[in-house]
Amino acid sequence: MPAQSTRITLVNDVNFLLYTPFLPEAAAGMLEPRHVVTPLRDILSHTRLRLGVVTDRDPARRTVTMTDQEGAEHELRYDRLVVAHGSVSRVLPVPGLEQHAIGFKTLADAIWLRNHVIQSLEMADATDDPERRDELLTFIVVGGGYAGLEALAEVQDFAAEAIELYPAARLHGMRWILIEAMDRVLPEIDSSLADSACRELRSRGIALRLGTTLEEVTATSVRLTTGEVVPTRTVLWTAGVTAHPSVRNLGLATDVRGRILTDEYLRVPGEDDVWALGDCAAVPDPRKHVEFCPPTSQHAVRQGKTVGRNVAASMGTGEARRFSYKSMGQFVNLGRYKAVAKVFRLQLRGFPAWWLARTYHLSQIPGTARKVRAVMDWTIGLPFQRDIAEVGTIGRPRPLRADVYERAGTHRA
Repeated sequence: MPAQSTRITLVNDVNFLLYTPFLPEAAAGMLEPRHVVTPLRDILSHTRLRLGVVTDRDPARRTVTMTDQEGAEHELRYDRLVVAHGSVSRVLPVPGLEQHAIGFKTLADAIWLRNHVIQSLEMADATDDPERRDELLTFIVVGGGYAGLEALAEVQDFAAEAIELYPAARLHGMRWILIEAMDRVLPEIDSSLADSACRELRSRGIALRLGTTLEEVTATSVRLTTGEVVPTRTVLWTAGVTAHPSVRNLGLATDVRGRILTDEYLRVPGEDDVWALGDCAAVPDPRKHVEFCPPTSQHAVRQGKTVGRNVAASMGTGEARRFSYKSMGQFVNLGRYKAVAKVFRLQLRGFPAWWLARTYHLSQIPGTARKVRAVMDWTIGLPFQRDIAEVGTIGRPRPLRADVYERAGTHRA
């Protein structure tokens, strides 16, 4: 097939690819936030990028409707359609959760969390009210999967270092609590590694409340199913993900969890020209351990390669292949120099696991420039303490109004 015989259009809401395993390090100040994203135009030289979201599909005419960033609608024609909408945080009907908790899925979430922790330390150091200090210095993380443990470990590591600069807050002390509905953390990995991760967290004073869920969240506390009321102003919600709700706009068959059903070739049944992959797709697990593949980046990356090959095969180039999966290892970062890992049959803990985890993630970042920048961030950070500058107003400039400036201050919106 001639090189210029096809045209690929990517519709995405932003012009960058976020490497989500580095979100905890961005939140903890180990990586510059811009270095955990890669501009799509740097890595997709033969793809037309359209910023917007797909809001409708007409299968008879083979078109989708795209809404751009200014709200204008555009009709795009397709011969082959690949759906990779991803996922959003799974929200449960807990009173007050939507109003008072924050997710951990985007770069904005990571930056907000870092700024919030610094603000909490500042306010706790300034107040003389012990009850208010309790609220400000108690941090709740809900969800014992990869995202929850890595976010908890990295940010607690950062806060434990930063609190040395806040004498009043240091004397009071912090509380970090992980809440998990199951009776164990990290169900995706071996129980021995999960137990090692729990021991590491407990050795740092982090409380693990397993078999526990939230009953209510308020602005200053949470109530647990055990009846305990914990004073806090920080609830980080990482209790699972669900397929992006916008896939319902496409009129494709979904399972009870809202994921698009596919066959082993990742083609949508009954649709000769549509494929789906990633967190928004119910892809049969080739290992048959479970019915469908879990929503992990390792699965999504391999599914993407399979879909690319099978789309090309549908146009007469090569043969379609079933999706197969072979793990390259399991890595859970637990802060600076700490991790647990399994590579093939070898289980590692501590610094060796941390070094291997970073090496693996470095190999997965797209683009040489981003690899170099990540290594530079890590190297420069080794001999220095992490920065505690709170930059919560980035991207929100103050208006040019005299009455605003009269209230004093120049950097806070």
